[in-house]
Amino acid sequence: MVTTIAVTQAVKTLKEAHELFDLSKIAGADFFTEWQSDLPELSNLEKAELTRLKNRYLYYLEGGEISEGTANFIMLSPLLNALGLCDPSHRIAGEQWTRLSLTTDTEQGQTMIEDRMDALVLQDDIWLVVVEGKRGGFNVLQAIPQTIAYMMASPRLNGASSVGPRPLFGLATNGYDFLFLKLQLGDLNQYALSHNFTLLSDPANNLVRVGQILKKLTSVRVS
Repeated sequence: MVTTIAVTQAVKTLKEAHELFDLSKIAGADFFTEWQSDLPELSNLEKAELTRLKNRYLYYLEGGEISEGTANFIMLSPLLNALGLCDPSHRIAGEQWTRLSLTTDTEQGQTMIEDRMDALVLQDDIWLVVVEGKRGGFNVLQAIPQTIAYMMASPRLNGASSVGPRPLFGLATNGYDFLFLKLQLGDLNQYALSHNFTLLSDPANNLVRVGQILKKLTSVRVS
């Protein structure tokens, strides 16, 4: 018997993600170094555009909650475009159905996670997940379990010879908070998170830092 469930139903918490995918979280700084050092400089034009996007998002935020679709339209897509990540040799794949088959020890037997993927995929294996910002203490950490599930369904991890030493990277954002993720499968399945970058937490403009990290991760994929 095969039980089919949605990603959002199957993986709601980090504890469930750890158990379902046999994952462990790495706290040390040495595992996820890509976001911390040797970041590329952005041009003055790129910095000016990212400042404009920050101010735009804050303007919309003044009017109330921002939906997932609005955050994608006013922040993430323009951010990728401003950084040149929509142009050759980069490529973005839009929303699509994703399917991940899991073997469980429960009476239900095999579990099939199937859902429409609320994510963009950059450079084949950088996963960008936009979540809806809400009042009441919501933060992007709550989107990490779903992001991990999407990344585990990556064709590169599920092909006959797909699992290799190269990690997958993810970014979960609601347009205001930005949290990066590194996932590495092997003898041990491990992941780590970056700092949570928010638009107003750093006078040096954290959106510029986000742009630098995105450019760094795309250079890792093509190197």
